[in-house]
Amino acid sequence: MRGQDRARLTGLYLAVAGAALGASLVFVAAALSAGTAPNVVPRLTGYAQPMSDDTTAPFARPITDDQRRMRNYPEQPPVIPHSIENYQLTVNTNRCLDCHRRQYTEASGAPMISVTHFMDRDGQILADVTPRRYFCTECHVQQTDAKLLVPNTFEDMSTIGSESSERRR
Repeated sequence: MRGQDRARLTGLYLAVAGAALGASLVFVAAALSAGTAPNVVPRLTGYAQPMSDDTTAPFARPITDDQRRMRNYPEQPPVIPHSIENYQLTVNTNRCLDCHRRQYTEASGAPMISVTHFMDRDGQILADVTPRRYFCTECHVQQTDAKLLVPNTFEDMSTIGSESSERRR
């Protein structure tokens, strides 16, 4: 008795699979007839042809004024306000810790690493930086004078609805 509707369900599954396959074939055929696939995302790296020899812009210069920058949102990792060129970040060596580790901050004047960097996945406090937070440049980036790739219309939450925000519009 239980298997009597199996044939009807199998037919329904085949109909749905056929409709999905037909829709995908129509999309592929439309893309092929257009000559190229649609370019949905604009290029950010310039207008050079792929695989062509093209000069690249020089690296942006690091801002090295050692001024702490205000964060744009609450959980944003702080930016690095100094040059990190030639800093060694390997499994065995982390030059950032030479200044930012708790025991060295008084002598270096650098801010101490956040206590969250000493917590494991279970929230237990470790004696040293947890391995998942060991590679600083996975989250923290160096502040540079690079030009914006796309226009930025970001407004801080505290300024939305204030007079200064209304005057700019």
